[in-house]
Amino acid sequence: MLISLDENYSSRSVSLRDAAYVALQKGVICSSKDYALVLTESPSVQDNYRFLRKFFNKSWATIVLIIRLFSLCNPFEEFKAFFATRHIRKVDVFSRPVIYDNFMENSGGILEESPKVSVIIPTLNRYKYLKDVLTDLSQQTYQNFDVLICDQSEPVDRDFYQKNDSIDLKLIIQEEKALWKARNRCIKESDSDYLLLFDDDSRVEPDWIESHLRCVHYFKAEISSGVSMSTVGAKVPGNYSFFRRGDQLDTGNVLIHRDVFRKVGLFDRQFEKQRMGDGEFGLRCFLSGIVNISNPLAQRIHLKVSSGGLRQMGSWDAFRPKNILSPRPIPSVLYLVRKYFGNARARLFLSLTMPFSVLPYHLKGKTGSGVFSLVVFLLLFPVFLIQIIKSWNIASGMLRKGALIEHL
Repeated sequence: MLISLDENYSSRSVSLRDAAYVALQKGVICSSKDYALVLTESPSVQDNYRFLRKFFNKSWATIVLIIRLFSLCNPFEEFKAFFATRHIRKVDVFSRPVIYDNFMENSGGILEESPKVSVIIPTLNRYKYLKDVLTDLSQQTYQNFDVLICDQSEPVDRDFYQKNDSIDLKLIIQEEKALWKARNRCIKESDSDYLLLFDDDSRVEPDWIESHLRCVHYFKAEISSGVSMSTVGAKVPGNYSFFRRGDQLDTGNVLIHRDVFRKVGLFDRQFEKQRMGDGEFGLRCFLSGIVNISNPLAQRIHLKVSSGGLRQMGSWDAFRPKNILSPRPIPSVLYLVRKYFGNARARLFLSLTMPFSVLPYHLKGKTGSGVFSLVVFLLLFPVFLIQIIKSWNIASGMLRKGALIEHL
């Protein structure tokens, strides 16, 4: 049995919520609205702790307990629920996922229809890597596509493009170094049914475009979100190793139907030279009911080269600015959180993330790194507080200015 009902919750209604979450994580994809789940009873305090311990890191139960105590919730009820669920072990919700055995057999209809695809690549001083990108594209099994490159390099090497005449390529030269402007411009100038967003430091297999198209056709979806890995031969993370509802949108490897941009608009240019522009777009799509499928077959190797691209135009990491006087986190992060979730949750977000984001990114997840990061944060709290206030104030200005979203 794929999903078993956990009868240890306070009511059957809450047990069904648990089962629905498991189904979602295991790749059950229902496209019909007829499958809406009617929930009549709210979970108890103990239900919430049970759910936390089953599906999330064990530390989250303690964190939630602390937050609820500081929120003046009933301490007796909180401690009782916390200790009553202490024996609950974490469940590997991604084990035994749904396998779509007939995917290849029933997904090829779109290949016969042969819709046009535009591969969109912003680039900045990365000709060495762009050469390999174009080589991979020239070897694709699916042929009805063109490539739109928005080049912001200094200087632009026009001879480079004249040497790559094996594919249908359109060059757009943009003087302003602006990633989201580049992507928006290519989308507007494309005449294709599908837009396939790609990065200039990536490698893909010959069936990359085909795999994306098969996915949107099979699941009747509007977005196919591919998988990105940083090293050749790396293991695909468990939650991205099978088809499921997408919980991320990576603009370095995603196929989007043109109608999506008509529904929700283009990318918000408030995120220019900052972070989370793709996350905000994905959130808009989710709120609009657009179906996004995480596609394990459409893989790319993301080289994450140290020069050029976003690393040259702005900060690559959302929580680790380039110098000690810069705002922390990157203001666009707070702009997104405050816009969609409000100021109270933004403050909670800061309290949960900032103390553990002090160390360099390459030390993230190392044994003891979280504790050491917290200690450094407490010792240098006045400095970090100034950084946070700077970021909050800049985000406030962005919110007052409002979204910079164009529409097709």
